[in-house]
Amino acid sequence: MDFWTSSLPLDDEFEKLVIRMNPPKVTVDNTSRRSTTLIKVDSANKRGSLLEVVQVLTDMNLIVRRAYISSDGEWFMDVFHVTDQNGKKCLQEDVADRIQQSLGQRVHSFRSVRRSVGVQAAAEHTTIELTGRDRPGVLSEVFAILSDLKCNVVAADIWTHNSRMASVVYITDGATGLPIDNHDRLAKIKRLLLYVLRGDIDKKDKKNANTSVSFCSIHKERRLHQLMYADRDYDVYDGDYSCSTNDRNKLYVTVDDCIDKGYTVVNLRCPDRPKLLFDTVFTITDMQYVVYHGTVIAEGPEAYQEYFIRHVDGYPISSESERQRVINCLEAAVRRRTSEGIKLELCSEDRAGLLSDVTRIFRENGLSVCRAEVTTRGSQAMNVFYVTDVSGNPVKSETIEAVRKEIGLSILRVKDDEMCTNSPSRGSGKFSLRELVRSRSEKFLYNLGLMKSCS
Repeated sequence: MDFWTSSLPLDDEFEKLVIRMNPPKVTVDNTSRRSTTLIKVDSANKRGSLLEVVQVLTDMNLIVRRAYISSDGEWFMDVFHVTDQNGKKCLQEDVADRIQQSLGQRVHSFRSVRRSVGVQAAAEHTTIELTGRDRPGVLSEVFAILSDLKCNVVAADIWTHNSRMASVVYITDGATGLPIDNHDRLAKIKRLLLYVLRGDIDKKDKKNANTSVSFCSIHKERRLHQLMYADRDYDVYDGDYSCSTNDRNKLYVTVDDCIDKGYTVVNLRCPDRPKLLFDTVFTITDMQYVVYHGTVIAEGPEAYQEYFIRHVDGYPISSESERQRVINCLEAAVRRRTSEGIKLELCSEDRAGLLSDVTRIFRENGLSVCRAEVTTRGSQAMNVFYVTDVSGNPVKSETIEAVRKEIGLSILRVKDDEMCTNSPSRGSGKFSLRELVRSRSEKFLYNLGLMKSCS
């Protein structure tokens, strides 16, 4: 069997030569389609190229409505139909430049992902990574510790899934506004945060808490996926999953064989939401698989994705255990960012201890934060919290209003997220996206000479 694999060692100078001889070509077409912008990417094929392109589109807040992917051999061609967040054509002029820059600078291995578009600058902040057991009030305790230690939280992302929590927090010294690099002070911060994360751990719980400090530039969302994956949040035990049966029935992932072509075929169907494509492509790539062909359709309330993959060693999935692990990991990747609960937006003048005070009020009123995005723009705090009650159920409206009155009605607002309320049509758990999109996607790729039918 003759196929491309990136597992062979390549000299950096040779890769640089390949890039110079075959620079990425990106075209942006706003005339061919009535309602979407067409982005075509041609480039020499390297592991992680697809992820780099998807990440640029995601970081620019573009929504991928359709995508056709082909990367057999030493070349790949990706076609994306995109809109902005309002469903309009993309008018950003630097899309092509940013994609070309992302691909053109990748002369080292895929593990050099931290130089990619959308990373947080390390020189301005100290990065703290946290993982541990999710429980009511844990976020309030974390922010209280940081406030007591005179740390200013500049930005933070917090995800929870399957009773686990992961967070990437960017801090500065509260007095100077500079990164914290004192070894003794950082050791104290880590020690106290670890104590909070561990809490009253049941000795039967084998999963532990971890804290780490970094001065590297990182892409927050990539890192959050990696932290939760390392924490094995994809493991599901009897009685350990908080998702309702109805929620689980909205997400379908199948992994099948395409024996005559030597691929493994991954099909995914779920309610559409922003950044879904990034989450799935990153998970497949980070699990050491290569996407050779793919089709994505996300033009309605549901998203359909199909990928023809092989492991980086060039072989398809051969064991049932590995097949199930891919299913579990993709399901976890989708659910980590799935918005649950009520979305609250906080906008106010930033001040020391703001997050500690707000999350304390949440805790005192019986609210549990299941996801949060903390940002600071100049002197303004722009924070988003997704909250439920301590049992994971919807919060009563009178409780929300009481919290808003205590924090400030003009400061804390309830936001509707239409992407979170779309209800997909029901269907059987077993499906084949291949049958759904065959007439369009395969005809498209066949006409380009990039793909043959895989019956």
